Amino acid sequence: MRVEIGKEVPALEFELTEQQGKHSFTEFLGKKVVLYFYPKDDTPGCTLEAQGFRDHLAAFHQANAVVLGVSKDSCASHQKFLSKYSLNFDLIADTEGTLCSAFDVIKEKNMYGRKYLGIERSTFVLDEAGILVRAWRKVSVPKHVEEVLNFIRGLS
Repeated sequence: MRVEIGKEVPALEFELTEQQGKHSFTEFLGKKVVLYFYPKDDTPGCTLEAQGFRDHLAAFHQANAVVLGVSKDSCASHQKFLSKYSLNFDLIADTEGTLCSAFDVIKEKNMYGRKYLGIERSTFVLDEAGILVRAWRKVSVPKHVEEVLNFIRGLS
């Protein structure tokens, strides 16, 4: 099942690094959700993006929004990433690719002539009712967090 703008995001289950057990988007009803997908923990672009969300998290909270990062890395990898950079939001270990498939972020990439499938850096916003209201694909890290924050503030 693929998510679409203007439609409710299904109650897909996922695991949050800092919290035990299964979770779903229904837990966040009443809040806006910023769901950002990134290729890999502790790589330069992914670290800059995570630090941007970390540094602006209070402003997201003031706008009644939560931030969740998603990659296919394990919970253990996420835990190291969170600790190393003092990240103050949850990361989702989508090791099976369930969320990646639903949000259609797995794309063919090319690095040094080698083609492979990987996560296309993307950000999605769900409103308080769990409706997908905005998507950014092929995200460029500089100024992206500020752009998302301005969009979130405009939803109020």
